[in-house]
Amino acid sequence: MTLIERQLDEVWNALRAQAVERHSSLDEVRIRNIRGIRDLRVTFRYPVCVLAGPNGCGKSTVLLACACAYRVSGRHRDFVPTTLFPNFTGGGTDLQDTPGDTEIELHYLDKGSRVSMMWRRGRGWNRSYMGRKGGKQPERELYLRTLTNLTNPSEVRGFLQLARKELQTEQLTEDLLIFAQRILPRRYRSLSRIAAQARDLLFAELEGPREARYSEFHMSAGERAILRISKDISKLHDALILIDEIEAGLHPYTQQQAMLELQRIALRNKLQVIVASHSPVVLESVPAEARLFLDRDEDTAEVRIVPPYRDILQKALYGQSRDRLSILCEDDMAEGLLLGFMDALNVKLGLRHDDFIIGRDTGQSEFPGHVRTLSKFGKMSEFLLVLDGDSRHMKAKIESAAAEYGQAAQPLFLPGDGPPEAWVWQALESRSDDYAPLLGLTPQDMEQRMRGVTQMLEGSVDTRGNGNKAAMSYLAEDTNRTAPEVARIVGKREAERPGGEASAFLVQLEERINAWRQQR
Repeated sequence: MTLIERQLDEVWNALRAQAVERHSSLDEVRIRNIRGIRDLRVTFRYPVCVLAGPNGCGKSTVLLACACAYRVSGRHRDFVPTTLFPNFTGGGTDLQDTPGDTEIELHYLDKGSRVSMMWRRGRGWNRSYMGRKGGKQPERELYLRTLTNLTNPSEVRGFLQLARKELQTEQLTEDLLIFAQRILPRRYRSLSRIAAQARDLLFAELEGPREARYSEFHMSAGERAILRISKDISKLHDALILIDEIEAGLHPYTQQQAMLELQRIALRNKLQVIVASHSPVVLESVPAEARLFLDRDEDTAEVRIVPPYRDILQKALYGQSRDRLSILCEDDMAEGLLLGFMDALNVKLGLRHDDFIIGRDTGQSEFPGHVRTLSKFGKMSEFLLVLDGDSRHMKAKIESAAAEYGQAAQPLFLPGDGPPEAWVWQALESRSDDYAPLLGLTPQDMEQRMRGVTQMLEGSVDTRGNGNKAAMSYLAEDTNRTAPEVARIVGKREAERPGGEASAFLVQLEERINAWRQQR
């Protein structure tokens, strides 16, 4: 683990611990019929969250909806749907979002109490407090930065011409630069803000033997953005911070450093931060529960959240699985069994465990949707789909989903005709003498424990069906292991057994791995 990875891990744990003690947070936003989003619910479980996903999936829309959450002192007109989601009318034209109930539903922790509010558009936008009498919109400091905030050269020139005789200069204090100084490679002797009417411009002076002074006009987009963010958020406390495309103009290392410092200032000042990004570096700089991956289905145009535990899809779409075979299965038992099979194949094929990555926790019915997403971005060749033995009826649907985008998907199915628990239990039961020493038991103990589990569950659950999950859990606990760990032991042993029931599956698995290696 690198130094910055250790630092990220430390701040993640500190923020998780602090989160339970906070008295204010935006917990959830639900968006209906806005900018092509029909119905999307986004939940924020960590103080610093990253919205990720392809272009046009609704990241900026979610940020702007969050900006409507609070009443901000002195800025009532800036953070309301009328401003952020306007209708365009006039000249006989009425351009608005999808017809229907257009709503932004917000759920909060406000001063320790759970409250809700809804913006609903009829002829205009109105607030509803979800049946709460005497309800008021929560108040909180709020900072919103989008790419349009970046001053372009023509705006700077116009500003300087306007302000030739009307400049007001303000020296920015050092505490406002702490965030920027830890991220940017340059060190500033001073930073000034010059203002004219409603516009302002930053002017920097660098440390060093030779005086170097320059305005925002000469700064890179990344330097300009970081300095402005530093100036704007360093003195905010218990505020909501919304930043669109925080990685713009930043080197990958600087992106990681920026996310580390953003989480440190969130911890120090009790900020809630939501950023939108296309960067895998930014995505990997927050814990799994903070990664909110949006995707839009091309057939239905529905925007959905890909749950954070489907990290394998996020890595594939963000280029993190390059040169690694991605294997997608249904649950942790399937993963354990696959790891056992791979333990045996790795030696034969000369593979290492970091040559592949396994993702799980996805139901069989969701595989066609995953296939469409991966096929849309031409990623199917990097993926191997492995479903449970009782999911064979999904084969045609999966193949058809890939064919819609000119891709090919050939799913594999684990041995047996049921869930992996049933197949593992059957292997343990039929060859208990073989598995007893592998589990640290005598054959007599093994037989007695399995019989005891079966008798305990008899009459309440069927150990040949759904009850296999419970049976495996009890047996694993008896051997001081988890059920997936037992499945891994069984997978490796069955893979080594000549002519066993797993042979046909292993032949197919080896063929797919070899085909993947040839195309690398």
